[in-house]
Amino acid sequence: MTTHTRHGAVAAAALLLGTAAGCAGPGTAEPAVDRPAGSAAGSGPSAAGGTAPERGFTLVASGDVLPHDSVISRAGVDAGGAGHDFVPMLAGVKPVVSAADVAICHMETVYGPDGGPFTGYPSFASPPEIAGALKATGYDSCSTASNHTLDAGADGISRTLGALDKAGVKHAGSARSAEEDTRPALLDAGGAKVAQLAYTYDTNGKPLPDGQPWAVDLIDEEKIIADSRAARAAGADVVVVSMHWGTEWQTAPDEKQLRLGERLTGSTTDGRPDIDLIIGTHVHAPQAYEKVNGTWIIYGMGDQIAGEMINNAGQFDPRGTQGSIGRFTFAPPAADGERWAVTKAEFIPQTMDNTVGRVVNLSQALDEDPSRDDYRATRSAIEAAVLGRGAANDGLTMGR
Repeated sequence: MTTHTRHGAVAAAALLLGTAAGCAGPGTAEPAVDRPAGSAAGSGPSAAGGTAPERGFTLVASGDVLPHDSVISRAGVDAGGAGHDFVPMLAGVKPVVSAADVAICHMETVYGPDGGPFTGYPSFASPPEIAGALKATGYDSCSTASNHTLDAGADGISRTLGALDKAGVKHAGSARSAEEDTRPALLDAGGAKVAQLAYTYDTNGKPLPDGQPWAVDLIDEEKIIADSRAARAAGADVVVVSMHWGTEWQTAPDEKQLRLGERLTGSTTDGRPDIDLIIGTHVHAPQAYEKVNGTWIIYGMGDQIAGEMINNAGQFDPRGTQGSIGRFTFAPPAADGERWAVTKAEFIPQTMDNTVGRVVNLSQALDEDPSRDDYRATRSAIEAAVLGRGAANDGLTMGR
């Protein structure tokens, strides 16, 4: 496992809330958590020993945004030949994403310069207009740590984070400075503060830029736990860890995912888990959800945006355009020192339909057109993968 050291994470914890302003989605998909009769807004116990927020929140997370050449071409067509428009491509999932209090995406690739050139696999340089489309869809933050983060070196990181900043989308997992690397993405969610951290298993063998060991956050168990504790010390009520991990084209999580997930969810401080949710990307296939040590893990959400893909056997693999959106409803702690609990866990099957160049919410599409047997078969395949480790027994259900 590749490692590097995060500089000053714990020392910087007290600065985090002052240096990273939060942002929230435009609503909630679940009703507010009622306050006790006669209580004032915001009253009640809290993990920080003060007053509790008046309601819980919903969080959604989705998989890899991976613009292959065909995807870039489609966005060009949708823009009428003047730049690239990815908003129509994501319109099918906007109702789910925008309804959540917090929405998290995974920006797999880095952006090219304004005007291009733009390229797909194997070395990506994506149109920066993607950032605005993610914002328009309702995303609040993206993980940016992946095996492609260094496809264009430090310049690619700078362009990508700059475009996300301009669009108003927060980010975690890559950085332009050592100071930026010490800050998670901090997001307001109802009355809670959510911290997102992000890590990748590798950068396709590309070395970190000279003098920039903080440019990409690489997976290291001790660092992840230290960063999570620092975020908690800075005031985060919920800590979400994005993990770019696993074995490509393997539907079942591999042993490294299982072992690391067990250890990370088992890490506690004063009896409270250090991490509240783990969301995985990378493998180009939907993987299971599982509750481990009382904490939900999505081993792999699959791809959200991708062209038709060839697997390691050299064959077209439909799983490369299949994925799920995870949706979790969190409730405020019942007593001092307790965690925000997930009271509802859902998955929403989706696919990138490259015949029309659109991301499709499969359940919604089948409600509108029950004759789509191809969509029904895809939804069933995603459901089988997601429930493959018994998550239904812990209450995971299919959402819309």
